[in-house]
Formats: sequence, structure tokens, C-alpha cells
Amino acid sequence: MNTDTSTPAPPRRFALLFRHPAAALIGAIIVLLALFAFWVPGGRFLTTENLLDLAQQISVNAIIAFGMTLVILIGGIDLSVGAVVALVGVVTVYFLPHGLAAGLGMGLLTAVAIGTANGALAARTRMPPFIITLAMMLVVRGAAFRFNEGRPLAAPAGAQAFFALGTERLGGWLPTPVVFMAAAFALTAVLLHRTRFGQHLYAIGGNREAARYTGIPLARNETGVYLLSACFAGLAGVIQASQLFSGEPSAGQGFELNAIAAVVVGGTSFTGGVGSIPGTLLGAIIIGILDKGLNQAGVHFSLQSIVKGLVILGAVFIDARRRR
Repeated sequence: MNTDTSTPAPPRRFALLFRHPAAALIGAIIVLLALFAFWVPGGRFLTTENLLDLAQQISVNAIIAFGMTLVILIGGIDLSVGAVVALVGVVTVYFLPHGLAAGLGMGLLTAVAIGTANGALAARTRMPPFIITLAMMLVVRGAAFRFNEGRPLAAPAGAQAFFALGTERLGGWLPTPVVFMAAAFALTAVLLHRTRFGQHLYAIGGNREAARYTGIPLARNETGVYLLSACFAGLAGVIQASQLFSGEPSAGQGFELNAIAAVVVGGTSFTGGVGSIPGTLLGAIIIGILDKGLNQAGVHFSLQSIVKGLVILGAVFIDARRRR
């Protein structure tokens, strides 16, 4: 007679998602590519030109998402990145008549100022990051519209070097935004996974009070992640302004949501302490494939939003199950 009264372990559903999240994300990418290869009319989805265009489209969101990963990893959020894209683009174009270095320099300083303000407020006050960055989003977006009375600001005709930043193809095939994305990926991956700064971010996100007691400088690290987030958003703003050859005050609408979606789908936990840069890149690829595939398949934009929302809910559900 069996006298063992111990409770049997429940079956582990979604085992692949828990044990090998990267493999699950890569599998999802393969499935989506196969799906849209058959769904998109004319079989044009997997053509070389379309995939290069997809890579260029993914690049801007991925660059923003790398910075967002660092912020969410410590339990924060940055809703101002879309507005930063717009303001940095406008400021860069505004100063282009004084030279490319002047335009890029002023754009970078703008991003640094916004990121430093976000970080200082989050680190030095008791206000929630959601409220801080929401307010900053409104301030920055309003500042972008103050330039040129809310109208797009065209880049000067001779600024071909600026135009090349977002449109040039190295070797005749590799889009320059993909190169910028690769550089941003390498930088954030090294910072997060190979430095003491990255170890501190995981510690802060895992247990903020314990991190404080162990002597980790919370204010300095928190300011640093918001500064990096704004700088990456500024880089995305320069790339987009280059592609449009103008500074658009309305640019970057919804970019913060796409970046957050990429981070969450990539496995970074909203509670902090769990996440990776490679995961975010895979998440950005999934979001990019969904956006482009659904659009080329002729799916109405309202249904596209529903699909993306369900994908995000699924990612959050998986994260909640993993934490349990």
C-alpha cells in the first residue's frame, strides 16, 4: 500500500518557454516568417529587398528598446522616449546649417539633458517613474512643437552627409541603421552582462533595499540608465530625421509602446531583476515582423493593434508564470 502523502509536482506546461526562452523566441520568429511567406500576396515577404527593409525598420525600435531594457530592469519605465525622438530630430535639423557636427552635438546634448532630468527626478524624489516620464513626455513633445510653429523643419539642401546616416547602404546592401543597431546592441550587452554596472542593475531590480544595504549607489545607477535610455532614443531620432530629411514634431508617436513591447516580449520582467539584451533584440524582431507582415498582408490597422496587444498579454502571462 502506498503511504506517500506528498503532493505530486504539477505538470510543467510551456516548459520550453520557461527553460529555454531564447529558443522559444527564435522558434516564434521562424513561425512568423513562414506564416507571412505564405500570407503576403506575391510571395514578396521573404525577398532580399523586403528583408533588408524589415531590418532597417526593426533597427530604430531595437535601439530604443535596448535603453528601455536597462530602465525596466531596475523596475522603472521611460514613457518619454518617443517624444525624445521627435525633439532630438528637430533640434538636430535646426542646427544643421551650422554644420553636421553642430547638429549632432546639439541633438545629443538635448538627449543628455532629458535623460539626466528623468534620472535625477526618479532617483532623488519619491515620485513614480511612470508619472515622471509621462510628464516629461508632454514637456518634450510640446518643446518639439515650439520649433517652426509645429511645422516640419526641412533639412538644408547640402546636408547629404546627414541624409546618408539613415539611408546609406554599406557595400550597396547593408542599411546604416542596422550598423547603428549592432553598435548599440554590443554596447548595452557589454554594459549589462560584462560590467559591475550591469551587476548593480540586476541587484537593484531584484531587491532594491538589499542593494541599498550592500552599498550599491542607487542614485548614480538610476540616473545612468535613464541617461542611456534618452541617448539611445536620441540616436533613433537622428536616424529617423535623416530618413525623412526633416525634423518632424509629430515623429516618434507610439515608439515608447513598441519599445516596451519588444522588451517584454524579449523576456524582461516588469518587476525588474530579470532580462537580457539578446532577448530584447529577439523581441524587437518579433514586433517588427508582426508590424510589417500584417501591414503587407492587408490586415486593418485596428486588427494589427489587437494582435500586438494579445502578444504583449501573452508575454506578461508567461513572465508571471515564470516568477511563480
